[in-house]
Amino acid sequence: MRRFLPLVLGVMLVLAPCLSWARPTFSAGSRGTHTYTPVPGTSTSPFGAAPLQRSISPNYGSSYGSSYGGAYAPRYGGGSAFTSGLLGGLIGAGLGGMLFGHGFFGGMHGGGGFLGFLIQMALLYFAARWLFRRFAGVPAAAGPGFFARNFAAGPGLASGFGGGGGMGARSRPIAIQPADYQAFEQLLKNVQAAWSAHDLNALSQFATPEMVGYFGEQLAEQASRGVRNQVTDVRLQQGDLAEAWSEGSREYATVALRYSMVDVTFDPSRRVVDGSLTERVTATEVWTFVRAPGGRWLLSAIQQTR
Repeated sequence: MRRFLPLVLGVMLVLAPCLSWARPTFSAGSRGTHTYTPVPGTSTSPFGAAPLQRSISPNYGSSYGSSYGGAYAPRYGGGSAFTSGLLGGLIGAGLGGMLFGHGFFGGMHGGGGFLGFLIQMALLYFAARWLFRRFAGVPAAAGPGFFARNFAAGPGLASGFGGGGGMGARSRPIAIQPADYQAFEQLLKNVQAAWSAHDLNALSQFATPEMVGYFGEQLAEQASRGVRNQVTDVRLQQGDLAEAWSEGSREYATVALRYSMVDVTFDPSRRVVDGSLTERVTATEVWTFVRAPGGRWLLSAIQQTR
């Protein structure tokens, strides 16, 4: 039995994140044209953030995000899914015909032999080129007070694009003001409060529909398990700006947040099954916010730090 103990412990370590009932700890959402580019490191999060694992934003072939498109990411970059499937089927059928002695397309009447094979290959080439041009044309990526003491805004409160920020051709840096930082801190508290209340209507006031969908999935999982997670007394300890930019009619800001809280999960009888009512826990995450110019900021992505 002892020789199996390391294996059992290893399995438990792997499954631990899946068995946790605590606050949401996913890396999901959208950051516009920066969705699949690395988040620059900051003093709060020196090594940046883990890649987004789920996003509805299209992945235009970035090597950073090629493995993290998730179930909701359309498959762009190497041709449309329709083209890939159709051409794959044509080639597969042709090779199958050759293997079974029927020619590339099962044989052409009056066109046997090597000459017929060349004609079939030429037809396949022109058909493939036409289909690729017709269906695979994907456009290129477009690309003071207490709060001031806890949020390191940086020189001039301006955007800091570090190496690896990956600003797209249509992205422009923007300045983040003290009022914006105050809004970020308040959103941190509002989102956690709405999460604890299992109130998707309230969450829709503070987050994008995509993020509300991810929250809803985890809340539904809690309901299925018969548990309820509550995050209370959220206190921002430190925060700083990773990058801020505008693209099209939207403005984005990605900030690193270190905050503490009381994180407890109850069963239906209000018995604590995870966490502590008396001990605080600390988390460091990278949150991205989006707004229309002059509008309210909304949470559009959460990433775990590296």
